[in-house]
Order: sequence, then structure tokens, then C-alpha cells
Amino acid sequence: MRILRPCLLLLLWVGALPDALRGDTVIEEIIARINNQIVTRTEYLRSKEQLKQEAQQQDPVNADKVIAERDKDILRDLIDQQLLLEKGKDLGITADTELVKKLDDMRKDMNLENMEDLDKAAQAQGISFEDFKQNLRNQIITQQVIGREVGSKMSISKEEAQKFYDEHKNDLEQPEHIRLSEILVSTEKKGASNAADDPQQLAAAQAKAEELLAQIRKGANFDDVAKKNSDGPTAAHGGDLGDFKRGTLAKELEDRTFAMKPGEVSDVIRTRQGFVILKVSEHHNAGVPPMSEVESRIQEALYMQKLQPALREYLLKLREQAYIDVKPGYVDTGASPNQTKPVETTAKDTGAKELKKRKKKLKVL
Repeated sequence: MRILRPCLLLLLWVGALPDALRGDTVIEEIIARINNQIVTRTEYLRSKEQLKQEAQQQDPVNADKVIAERDKDILRDLIDQQLLLEKGKDLGITADTELVKKLDDMRKDMNLENMEDLDKAAQAQGISFEDFKQNLRNQIITQQVIGREVGSKMSISKEEAQKFYDEHKNDLEQPEHIRLSEILVSTEKKGASNAADDPQQLAAAQAKAEELLAQIRKGANFDDVAKKNSDGPTAAHGGDLGDFKRGTLAKELEDRTFAMKPGEVSDVIRTRQGFVILKVSEHHNAGVPPMSEVESRIQEALYMQKLQPALREYLLKLREQAYIDVKPGYVDTGASPNQTKPVETTAKDTGAKELKKRKKKLKVL
């Protein structure tokens, strides 16, 4: 199930209204009520547009097919999200700590100095930072609810994992590859003369790299040294460069690194960017890896297979415990025949109150 992020409401000005209603009065169509929450037609249309954009970006060739398959479930997904968010509130999940961490990780990934810079980066892309944070918070809450209420109650036996391994050996076959991490002492630093043209600066850069290598040889943690000292873009992630197959690295680097064992660290290597120290964190031989090497991947694959039907069953129960009213002409494909429809007058009052609260937080576009 794809949990769709909530979108900004497109609120429409009404010009021909009495003076008492002019100013901040808007019209919005409510298409679903879930307990004290609502889904508006604008949210629904925004989600349809988002699905279209995502499908075209991810698979332009089959975009139309993907859209046709998933379009019918858009309202279901919006209702799912409201049910999960409400459950998160009941469980006391606020996601405050996780939100701060995720935003800080994003800031580091983008090499930004502070949160103000992240705010500006969002605004430069036409995104309200407050809305972006709320969307991210909602994602974290729904993920935590799913993990706590559904995922934690699933189990995968060793027999299931072994059967999956035996049946998917052809899919698990892989070429020889390694996972590398780096510590770079750059000779191409911005705002300074190129050290490669200055023997003194070049010697200083090499000396720094040798000193960092000496620290690692004495027991310093490679990731920590990378985070504090590397000039590479991977510094925030402990220097992690990812996986490399044979034939994808320069021959000199390939000859060195593919001869290394997991955990080994290279000598200081001169490159065009500066002086680099490489660590082989993983080294996988060609062929079908042993069960022990891919067991975590198999566990994850089986988890995802079981999660979808278990999640739908859980959401069905949430629907049966909730009051849900969908406007005629719209279809909730996840509806339970045992759902309770709210009393019409109460639902209208609740929907109107919720919409009024939303209007105070949203800009009129």
C-alpha cells in the first residue's frame, strides 16, 4: 500500500458573497468524513496529479498502466492515512524526535549549514517548509503505527526463509562486487589555490592523509574519522561510497581494492581529487551467495510479502471501529461491509468544524 502524503488544499475565493462572508471565506467540497477528520475534493485531485507525476517519472513507458491500476485506490489511501494518523494519536506517537533527525539528515545530505538554509531550499522549489514538515511527520507517524500494530506481530520462520532461498537461487546470483568507504583529503578545495600546483600545500595534504591513516591503524573508527576529516561528499555518511562491480573502477583502484578483504584499509592513494584512503567494508564473490549472507534480504522480502495483506486486514478493522461517510460518486475500495456511517447532522457539523480549522492554517491560493 502506498500511503499518499496530504496535500495543500486549493481554496477558492468567492466574489459574490455578502460582505459579512468576504475576506477569508472559501468553498471546499468534502468527499469523505472519517470520525472527526475530512478528505476534500482538492486533496483527492492533488493525489491523482501526484500519482500521475510519480508514475511518469519512475516508468514513463508503463505510466498509463500504472495510473490505471492505482487510480481507483486514491480515496482508499487517503482514508487509510487518516485512520493511521488517528491511531497514532491514540498511541501517543508524536514523531517529534524522529522528525528533527530526518530533517537534520536531509540538511547534511544537501551540505547545508542550518535549518534556515533547508527552509530556503524548500521555498526555492515552490514548497512550503511547514507543509513539507507536516507531510514528513505524517509519514513517520503512519510508519510507526504500521510497525507497532502490524509488523511487530508478524514472524518469519527459518523454514520459510530457507524455502525462499532454495526457490530463488537464480534471482540471488550476483557478480563479484565490493562495498567501499573513503576518506578524502582534497587538493581542490574551494576558495583556495589548487594544492596540486603548490608543492608545500601538496605535501601538507599528503601528511594529513598519512596522519589520518595512522589513527585508523591504531584503532580509530574509520567512519568517525571520515565524518570529522573527509573532504568528500560522503563524509556525513562515514565515507560510504556504495557497491562496485568489477570493471566499474579505474584499473589501479580495482586491482587494489578487489584484492582486499572485508574490513581492510588501503594505504594513502594519490588521485586527481587529492589523497584518499579506502576501506573495503564488504566483499562478495560471484555466484549464488550463501544463505547467511543474504538472510537479512530474504527476511525483508518475506516481511513485505506478508505486510500488505496483514495491513489491509488491520485497516479493515480500523474502518469497522470508525465512522466513515463517503460522498456519492466516490468509491472507497478498502471499505468494510461492517462500517458504520455517521449520523448525517453530526457528520456535517464535524466536517464543517474540521474544514474551518484547516482554513486557518492554509494560504488561499
